[in-house]
Amino acid sequence: MTAEVAAAPAPAGRSRPVAGVRSVAGVLDDGTPFYVPVGEVVAEGTRVTCHLCGRAFRSVAAHLASHGWTKDRYCEAFGLERSQPLEGQETRKLRATSLTARLVFDPAIRAGSAAGRERARRGELAQAAAAAARGRPFPEQRRRKAAQASVTAASRDRSARANRERASAHVATVAADVARRHGYPDIQAFVLARLAAGESLAAISRAAGLHKDWMSRHLGQLAPAVAGLARQRGASRPDGPWLAAVRRLGFADVPSYLRDRHHVQHLTVNAIASETGFSPHRVESALRRHGLTIVAHAAKRHAARQRADSVAAALGHATVAGYIRQRRAEGWTWNAITAESGQPGTWLRRHAVS
Repeated sequence: MTAEVAAAPAPAGRSRPVAGVRSVAGVLDDGTPFYVPVGEVVAEGTRVTCHLCGRAFRSVAAHLASHGWTKDRYCEAFGLERSQPLEGQETRKLRATSLTARLVFDPAIRAGSAAGRERARRGELAQAAAAAARGRPFPEQRRRKAAQASVTAASRDRSARANRERASAHVATVAADVARRHGYPDIQAFVLARLAAGESLAAISRAAGLHKDWMSRHLGQLAPAVAGLARQRGASRPDGPWLAAVRRLGFADVPSYLRDRHHVQHLTVNAIASETGFSPHRVESALRRHGLTIVAHAAKRHAARQRADSVAAALGHATVAGYIRQRRAEGWTWNAITAESGQPGTWLRRHAVS
């Protein structure tokens, strides 16, 4: 927490306030005045303001001896947590750097650190902290932090609720516009008519000029009964979305289309996806559903087989591998086989083991 430094009233015999001293903020029960509100810490750059005198120091903890106070008494009197640093950030960095060096070179520091780690490992430090905190009221600083956290959480909840409400209103507006443009009273009537025509939710979304997943995401919010009907229909008719596409291409059912395109014409999954308008993942799913083997790089592999068959036929053999085995049995070198066949040596070596 940061606060501006205010000048204290001018002491007797001086014509102006003492620079860097704050005005009195209150008085403790024993009559001790304090210059920073209870439960707060005022940090200004590299310095922290002392509650007891209102001046700023690099380390209030080291300064407390001049008042005859300990840090525990100071934190309890002014409602601060015991772990609250009373030093500026730069001072804490310098102390950490110094301690790091002492951990390396000072045997006493190393021994103390090892003993502390062992106590922490055994759980003694946690037990001691719990015992010390038992029955002790929360300091004012902790109560303020908790109150601020509650306010922040409530603000986040309100913001999230407002965002959800805006999103729902936007979805409803889009749905009403789609129904109006297509001549239906509402989105429910529009989707039901399209489902009756055998279209999928993805096709309905595209027909509405929306992303293909729009209906799947938002129909449950807009018309739960229609969304349930669409899910049931999709589960009972997994090929339903495919039928319009394959019939347009001259096929009576999906398996015959996929078998012709993938196994006979050797089209790749991506090529089938481009032809039908479905995603490659959906094409693979349909192939698996109908028990058809998915061939990776189907077009390239088919072309490679055709080339190998044509080369073998030109050489008077059934396969390239058979041709190579015969020539190698006759004592031909790879260079001689390459020269006779007119094919690259690497290509011949690959086919020799096929």
